[in-house]
Amino acid sequence: MGIMQPIRDGTEHRFIPNAENARAYRNALGTFTTGVTVVTVATSAGPIGMTVNSFASVSLDPPLVLWSAAKSSSRHALFTAAPHFAIHILGLEEDALSTRFTRGGLGFEGLDWQANDEGAPVIAGTLARFECETASLHDAGDHTIMLGRVLRAAHREGDPLCFSRGAFGHFRRHIQD
Repeated sequence: MGIMQPIRDGTEHRFIPNAENARAYRNALGTFTTGVTVVTVATSAGPIGMTVNSFASVSLDPPLVLWSAAKSSSRHALFTAAPHFAIHILGLEEDALSTRFTRGGLGFEGLDWQANDEGAPVIAGTLARFECETASLHDAGDHTIMLGRVLRAAHREGDPLCFSRGAFGHFRRHIQD
């Protein structure tokens, strides 16, 4: 592998990710546009949720998905202990729902939801939903990767809510004639 060459116009910011460059590293990661999800679990104190953008499909057979939870989150232990969870992919019009499940948000207060057969809280009407049993947990630095086996799924038509560079947005479809 050769030495990286800077882009000719000089706009590339090259660095080695470390504690001193944490903001630059986050900025670089933020250029990857993701969808927005809310992951929910049941606890002895009631349902909780967390807005997450670290969702990915892993396998079709068996049906597996993953997401990751920050170990620094006050809710981390509740999510990693849960035997079941639900991942809700949010539609463009559901940015307020994502805000409910960020730090200091309203969470389930005043929100219409139901428990699924396994007791995980389910929010109806999101763009897609994956109801999962926890298959395995994997240590991943300052996060825990949670692998889930999908027991049930649902989806509807609509445009996804996207997140990039610290802001919500939308995906513009390019239609070819």
